[in-house]
Amino acid sequence: SRAAFADPDVPGRLRVHSPRPTAAFSRVDSLAVGFPAAEEAARKHGFVPVTRPAGGRLAAYHEGALVLDLVARHPQARNDFRERFAVLGAQLAAGLRTLGVPTGVGPVPGEYCPGEFSVNAAGTTKIVGTAQRLTRHGYLFSAVVLVTDPEPVRAVLVDAYAALGFDWRPASVGCVADHAPDVTVADVEDALLPGLHELLPGLG
Repeated sequence: SRAAFADPDVPGRLRVHSPRPTAAFSRVDSLAVGFPAAEEAARKHGFVPVTRPAGGRLAAYHEGALVLDLVARHPQARNDFRERFAVLGAQLAAGLRTLGVPTGVGPVPGEYCPGEFSVNAAGTTKIVGTAQRLTRHGYLFSAVVLVTDPEPVRAVLVDAYAALGFDWRPASVGCVADHAPDVTVADVEDALLPGLHELLPGLG
């Protein structure tokens, strides 16, 4: 069903980047009583608070992460919503396995920003979070791969989630380097992009 992901006449676009320290709150988070305190906690840890359009709960990332934003036209993007999560998640997991990371798709108990299609390492830590936003004419699929240095992410989430009253397990935060110690963000990009281009021909 690869062809279902995008209109073949309008190739998708993929933006790949390494972000500045960011605390990406969801709209659900923004409605919580503790949201201002959570934003302040993020700032104290050096993470810029933003409210993202895609769903879920607070996720944090920094220069040690790789962000992939895929935008594509699709006349009925909602119809393939779950399949897109499953197939792209499986592709990301497969790419990370080439680096020696024991990845699979599925939630981790007590994970941050919980999701059915998180990419996990050995079923114990979350290393990739994915999200989607649908529009009338297409979709945005985003993935954040935490490659190195999970401690600052864990620390900011501890304080911000406490302000939001969200119960979670800090040990659920993992990174690619936990399993491939010498890996870099560039290595992860090189491991992931070929599979995504194979899955989505014409991707720009």
